[in-house]
Amino acid sequence: MSYFLKIKFNVDLTLLSIAIIFPLVFSIRGSFRRREKALEHLSEFKSTLSTVKYYLLSKKELADLYKDDVDAILLDINTTVLEHLRTMNPSMTKVDASMDKVYQFVLKHESTITRQIREKTFRFMKDMHEAVENLNSIHIHRTPISLKAYCLIFIFIFPIIYAPEVIINVGNHQPQWIVYAIVLLTQFILVSLYNIQDQLEHPFDNVGIDDINLDNYRIDR
Repeated sequence: MSYFLKIKFNVDLTLLSIAIIFPLVFSIRGSFRRREKALEHLSEFKSTLSTVKYYLLSKKELADLYKDDVDAILLDINTTVLEHLRTMNPSMTKVDASMDKVYQFVLKHESTITRQIREKTFRFMKDMHEAVENLNSIHIHRTPISLKAYCLIFIFIFPIIYAPEVIINVGNHQPQWIVYAIVLLTQFILVSLYNIQDQLEHPFDNVGIDDINLDNYRIDR
């Protein structure tokens, strides 16, 4: 279009880089931090599951009586939470019901489970609830949508503004394909950065190569 309309002008590309690159990099950094926080909360979630199991089965008589029941309850919690993270469903109904089974189990067997074990179990259940709520917050909330929309709009506008500048810098005596190649390469870089940010946005869906492998956080791995 710039060749057809004979549009040529000098523009300060510093302003364009601030308008596009800075918010794009800011979004990528925010998405990467969310991913790292998700890894921390997943590790805490799995470790609290194991700790609750150790406390509930800390005595031989308890292990003999309730090992299968405890294993089934904690595996159900583990599976339900990980499946919730894989889907786009924001409802926590199944997760809450699954985690409530620990409380119901302890109340049902309070005659054989000592007060000390119950208190320690509930203390670590508090940590588990906190880890799950943090994971759900990362799951349902995103980096600011308005910032992503702003970046996407400027990415589409950028070639229109950038092409006349490239034509001046390259000069009319150079082949036109050089201008097309420079503009396309620049646009490819911007779109690639945007796609990286978009894939990091949801670290649990197994779409991007940098997504979290949730199977590593199963207690029956």
